[in-house]
Amino acid sequence: MAEYKLEVTTGNMKHAGTTDNIYVILFGSEGQSERTKLDNSGIDFKAGKQTRTYTVKPASSLGKLLFIKVEKDPFSITPENEWYCSKIVVTAPEGDAIVFPCYRWISKGELVELRGGKDLEAMTAFEEEHSLLTDLRKRELELKKSLYKWEITDEKLPHSSHFKDISELPAEIRFSLSKSEQVQYICFSGSELKFKGLAESHKKWKDIDDMKNIFWSKKTTLSEYVSEHWKEDDFFGYQFLNGTNPNVIKRCSKLPPNFPVTDEMVKPFLETGTTLEKEMEEGNIFLCDQKIMDGIPTRQKDGNPLYVAAGLCLFYKNPEGKLLPIAIQLYQQPSEQNPIFLPSDLETDWLLAKLFFRSSDLIQHQTLYHLLHTHYLAEVFTIATLRCLPTIHPLYKLLIPHFRHTLHINVVGRKTLLGPGGALSEQSSLGKEGLTELMRRALSQMTYSSLCLPENIAARGLETIPNFYYRDDALKVWNHINSFVKSVVEYYYNSDSNVCKDSELQEWINEIFTHGFLKNKLSGCPSCFNTVAEVIKFITMVIFRVSAQHAAVNDGQFDYNSWIPNGSLLLCKPPPVTKGLSSMQTLLEVFPNVGDTVKIVSTVWILSDKYTDVVPLGTYPEEHFDEPALKQMIKEFQAELSYLSEEIAVRNSQLKIPYQYLNPAVIENSVTI
Repeated sequence: MAEYKLEVTTGNMKHAGTTDNIYVILFGSEGQSERTKLDNSGIDFKAGKQTRTYTVKPASSLGKLLFIKVEKDPFSITPENEWYCSKIVVTAPEGDAIVFPCYRWISKGELVELRGGKDLEAMTAFEEEHSLLTDLRKRELELKKSLYKWEITDEKLPHSSHFKDISELPAEIRFSLSKSEQVQYICFSGSELKFKGLAESHKKWKDIDDMKNIFWSKKTTLSEYVSEHWKEDDFFGYQFLNGTNPNVIKRCSKLPPNFPVTDEMVKPFLETGTTLEKEMEEGNIFLCDQKIMDGIPTRQKDGNPLYVAAGLCLFYKNPEGKLLPIAIQLYQQPSEQNPIFLPSDLETDWLLAKLFFRSSDLIQHQTLYHLLHTHYLAEVFTIATLRCLPTIHPLYKLLIPHFRHTLHINVVGRKTLLGPGGALSEQSSLGKEGLTELMRRALSQMTYSSLCLPENIAARGLETIPNFYYRDDALKVWNHINSFVKSVVEYYYNSDSNVCKDSELQEWINEIFTHGFLKNKLSGCPSCFNTVAEVIKFITMVIFRVSAQHAAVNDGQFDYNSWIPNGSLLLCKPPPVTKGLSSMQTLLEVFPNVGDTVKIVSTVWILSDKYTDVVPLGTYPEEHFDEPALKQMIKEFQAELSYLSEEIAVRNSQLKIPYQYLNPAVIENSVTI
């Protein structure tokens, strides 16, 4: 009789343990064991990374150990409690210890098949040598494709998962229980607002400073700074580089024909002796063009239409390196009713022009650069990975930590942001129809190169503009991710021909091209991979987008967007069509009422808050890779990110407005909020 020793480790998160029955079957090249219950005296599977040892005794040696089947059944009549299994280490009679990574929740009746961590010669499908492992691979993907299905809710938007409610989600992809602390934030903020009698108020604001008292308990150093400096032009310009939407500004070498700014208009705001033409030639003029907003339908509120701009804003980088707005036109077509606003206009006229332009920028930020470009694309990457790559595939192991909780947050987000009464559909000037149309337009124009940070920065001509901390930090994070990905990919693919032969990898990228980019060849997204270099670049983009880019557009929302005069998703009066007639009372009428204001602020609080079980970029608590070489690559990646964190901290200590969202220590590994 042979004896196999099993060391079974339960996770250390809340409620990871179980009192239910756990059974295993060992499969080897020369046979399989009986279905064996893992049962010792006392409580077997307690949370806290507890490891307990069991034995399985088949009649004879099973040969080379290939995989394990793990099954969980409820204990007697007690309610089921899910189990988080970290890993199982099996020591064979011959003395070899083999790691079987699991790192997932297992529910009642689930039968989970685990591959051995040392069986690394056959990671890709074409390298499999044993028919049992080939069959296991096929069974796993068939099961995953039955669990994770594509759904088309709109022909012109990225396809999504078929899950309608979080109760439908498999246990392995649901939030951990500690993540539910986020709900406590929602309840707390709502209770505070109700207690203060603000949440349902339809009153208009009587004084801008009254907005400072919305929350008692939630303030940040930067949100306080914004409330004091929102009127200043250099701070307005700064936000297009380092605020929540650093994605739209670009260098301007020639004015658009529909933006007739003259030298005479802007001469007072340029350095003495220069001209607009000369400053454009020297690369000191920048432009934000909101033409994608032109003609987008708005919704009605209380029987009245709401308003959005589709404007153009011209910026000047002065000799001090400050980026200053020097001209704003709020609609695309110039006319007498669509004047070009200037810093020399009546103060409230200029404030209104900046407010309307920022409002449209916030709508683009939230709908396109946050929801579409990170959340929706992350969902596409996640589903394709779950459907196309088995857990033993090297790229599954590389990518799956970056998709933690993504499907869960997106199922929640569709309801809470775009559903009836949703934060975006009810707290912005665009209703669901307008928001959907905006995303359709953006996806039809989206290119693969725009998602690749170095190409994006170069295409926008932003390589040398000073004080662009988003660019500085993001490029360094991109390069560190790229170096890490290159090491991992080249470890498993030593030639372009191996990439071409990997049918699972080819199916993965084709599903992304089909369901994310809707087969749009003009996007430049690959539908297949021909070289190792193509794989490295694409996976770098994926990891950067779901970690660093999401952090950049998400984490500063309360800091910058909780002070409504700095920009609001919802504006209640039309933009001015004539100069010289506005006052501070005009601004108060344009702002959302008290109830809508506090709902908007509550939303950005929730969206940018943190919780206790955040997994930072480069942290891999689940050891999917068992090879020493891969573990060393992860250590080197972590070291590079640590050095960058220190560098950013030193830089920030010298800045009046620190830029902290791309410090690797606070970048989350995946889209989870």
